[in-house]
Amino acid sequence: MTKLAPLKSANRLVDFFESGLDAPICLTWELTYACNLSCLHCLSSSGRRDPRELTTAECKSVIDELERMQVFYVNIGGGEPTVRPDFWELVDYASEHHVGVKFSTNGIKITPEVATRLVASDYVDVQISLDGATAEINDKVRGEGSYETAMRAIRNLFNAGFKDFKISVVCTRENIDQLDEFKAIADQYGAQLRLTRLRPSGRGRDVWDDLHPTADQQRVLYDWLVLHGEKVLTGDSFFHLSAFGKALPGLNLCGAGRVVCLIDPIGDVYACPFAIHEDFLAGNLRSDGGFTDIWRNSELFAQLRSPQSGGACTSCTFFDSCRGGCMAAKFFTGLPLDGPDPECVQGYGEQALLSINKSDLPAAHVDRSHRTSPRLGSTPVSISLTKRPITAQPVSACSTNPLLIQSVTN
Repeated sequence: MTKLAPLKSANRLVDFFESGLDAPICLTWELTYACNLSCLHCLSSSGRRDPRELTTAECKSVIDELERMQVFYVNIGGGEPTVRPDFWELVDYASEHHVGVKFSTNGIKITPEVATRLVASDYVDVQISLDGATAEINDKVRGEGSYETAMRAIRNLFNAGFKDFKISVVCTRENIDQLDEFKAIADQYGAQLRLTRLRPSGRGRDVWDDLHPTADQQRVLYDWLVLHGEKVLTGDSFFHLSAFGKALPGLNLCGAGRVVCLIDPIGDVYACPFAIHEDFLAGNLRSDGGFTDIWRNSELFAQLRSPQSGGACTSCTFFDSCRGGCMAAKFFTGLPLDGPDPECVQGYGEQALLSINKSDLPAAHVDRSHRTSPRLGSTPVSISLTKRPITAQPVSACSTNPLLIQSVTN
């Protein structure tokens, strides 16, 4: 079992979490940047596979390490993890080594046969991404046809008898009015609804101003969670809303580097799944000592686990509830880490943002977007095209389409 790090005095569980644990309770592992979609808000700017991805053997070695550390489970994502040819092999290997797996998918590979297989799997949970209760809303963000793909996967899991799989929704300005509809879909198919916060990370940075919920919608979301929160998963997404009054269910704490972290496809370890940037890079798994050494000895993680000042937020009545908000949301909107959350419900973040020069905002550390991905605010570029004669056949299948990779390698 994951052990609590030594702490001289603590009256609350959150105090233990702040000082860090011997091993993460769970971690996010992005297996690949390859993806068949180009979601506008993708936190990892995924699309194209990175040729430096961890090999199958390296991934199994990581799983062995997580088993030794007694990590409860891993959240596997991407990209779209199921397009990686060894995905099911790695899921089975993790299960055999008592490392639970929850994987997030847009549903592209969840066929009736796969759904039946998943029902029989131990230590495996599935999370289907759905960002609109209707195709009109969902496909604006995730791409044409993605709603039907997700719903087909949901129906397949339901028909196979998979109970309590997750339907994961990123809350945006477009879908806040659909919360009841999302809950109805989850209830209809025996699933559990999971709501997450839109962060200005990855491609989300480009659409943040247009997609993040308004102040009035934040209140609508808070009131809805007060009524339904015990039956809806939120993780650590909405602790900033606790400044409205009553604390919400879930972890009211930024767990970055304390109880959670991220492993990316090439083995880089970041403090937070929403902060893929060199400022939050703790090390690489391929270095001596592997993940265990990074988790326990990284200077970055030690800094995050040390007492934080909280800055001006500590003078706020609600600091003990919101803890200053989300580190990644502050960083990618240009606010200091000890400043207010950009969506601070008391309005302090909105005031602070007025002094930020948007041209100075930090960019994502990596961008594997499809070269044809639509980017908000992009402008045409004049180019000249010339025709080059084909003198030889291609040496390999086109690697920019992960689905093509899958069909060729199977």
